[in-house]
Amino acid sequence: MKKTVAEILSYVALWAVVSSLAYASDPSPLQDFCVAVNDSKAAVFVNGKFCQDPKMATANDFFFPGLNVPSNTSNKLGFMVNLVTVAQIGGLNTLDISIARLDFAPYGLDPPHTHPRASEILTVVEGALYVGFVTSNPDNRLISKVLYKGDVFVFPIGLIHFQLNVGNTPAVAIAALSSQNPGVNTIANAVFGSKPPISVDVLTKAFQVDKNVVNYLQAQF
Repeated sequence: MKKTVAEILSYVALWAVVSSLAYASDPSPLQDFCVAVNDSKAAVFVNGKFCQDPKMATANDFFFPGLNVPSNTSNKLGFMVNLVTVAQIGGLNTLDISIARLDFAPYGLDPPHTHPRASEILTVVEGALYVGFVTSNPDNRLISKVLYKGDVFVFPIGLIHFQLNVGNTPAVAIAALSSQNPGVNTIANAVFGSKPPISVDVLTKAFQVDKNVVNYLQAQF
């Protein structure tokens, strides 16, 4: 059966959409690994990093010590993260993974933030954490739960999420992320601590508050 011009064009449009989705993520590596090095003389450049000659790779290129060591949480938030990305393990380059240890003082907070390039799966090692994420507009629905030792929770890529220690003892969690360089954008820091500052007129209208409130919040960052 002959197809009309409209039908043919619709198939072409559909194929274009499918093709664009197929190539929306990082391409699969064409070698076993690509250990990142800071050597401009290296022959291969993948995912923003120069690749070391595979024949020179050693176990240390895939190794990082120290996630058993607690981080210092004596700060305003009572929280610290030890993030292990391609910057710490060159062998992570092209592998689309990273890991982090999260330490919380009693009632410490990992404030609302996003990871622009990664989903996150978090496991509680010690303590109890109130965690959650907010869905995108227009619903902005909060999906949250209190987690205990051994519990696992997933934060979808790009969505605002947080973790709060709800106990009076320190808490520890391990997070795996689906990018060698997930990035982080802490909402309060980005909105009230940008350089140069966002116009007070923008923030007063966006948050429907007085200028004095905005000035106070910007001063905190």
